[in-house]
Amino acid sequence: MDIGRIDAIIDRHRSEASSLIQILLDIQAENRWIPGEAISRIGERLEVPAARIRHVATFYKAFSLVPRGRHEIHVCMGTACHVRGASRVLDASQDATGIRPGETDPGMKFSLETVNCLGCCALGPVVEIDGKIHGRMTAARAAETVKGLEGPRKTE
Repeated sequence: MDIGRIDAIIDRHRSEASSLIQILLDIQAENRWIPGEAISRIGERLEVPAARIRHVATFYKAFSLVPRGRHEIHVCMGTACHVRGASRVLDASQDATGIRPGETDPGMKFSLETVNCLGCCALGPVVEIDGKIHGRMTAARAAETVKGLEGPRKTE
């Protein structure tokens, strides 16, 4: 991420240290992760130690300090989803993406995460893909939905 873009985001928040979380959110939204150079630049501009910025960025699960895939998949493992088969949905999601929770595939297409609750327990099991909630998910639907993200296959 280029320094000019980081500066523009910081300027939009009037270089106020109290806006640190919003600045990090804006960088994350634009870049899908928070690069080290962004942390350094934010620290310089806001006069906040880089260690404090890293602490904030690692405290909140919404932030990532490693590159994320184009499609973010969050499988709810909360109690309501768990008793309705979330483990099978997670297994199918892992099989379809080739990655485990906390990982991003080498092609930067998918990132897979588990979450404790997405707040829609009546719809369980629930999967959030790119910010969109998919309720009453089954293993078969999870695999089909993920494969649909891959786009059309080339035929020979």
